[in-house]
Amino acid sequence: DGKLLHLRSRCKSGRSGKNSPKGSMIRFIFIQNRAGKTRLAKWYMHFEDEEKQKLIEEVHALVTVRDAKHTNFVEFRNYKIVYRRYAGLYFCLCVDITDNSLAYLEAIHNFVEVLNEYFHNVCELDLVFNFYKVYTVVDEMFLAGEIRETSQSKVLKQLLTLQTYD
Repeated sequence: DGKLLHLRSRCKSGRSGKNSPKGSMIRFIFIQNRAGKTRLAKWYMHFEDEEKQKLIEEVHALVTVRDAKHTNFVEFRNYKIVYRRYAGLYFCLCVDITDNSLAYLEAIHNFVEVLNEYFHNVCELDLVFNFYKVYTVVDEMFLAGEIRETSQSKVLKQLLTLQTYD
């Protein structure tokens, strides 16, 4: 039905960026659908426009062909792609190869749960027509390539506060 899985918050304990793995950095964040349409691309490193397009295409080709029985992380160039599929959308993070993959899988899941709560059962069209809000969510949860905030309640409270200024 195009909806992301309905997710309930299982963990209410707040951890912030200070608990991120030391020296770790997210290079970019993508949300892509099965057809290869990029619904979000957030860059934490400088890439030329041609290189960005190439990265988008290569990451899509890499994660969409992987069998569900494989792990949700795969080596990519000198980095690692950590991804998770929700309905028809792939949420991908490019991180250092030595970074904790499970911590980033948790960050992706947390991000999706915040989106689901914020948009009340988020679907791909919410991401398309409210892309500026999605980038705001990203900016609340990730900063300069690091996990900034993991407390869903804090993020949602800040988003509601920002919404009053619209």
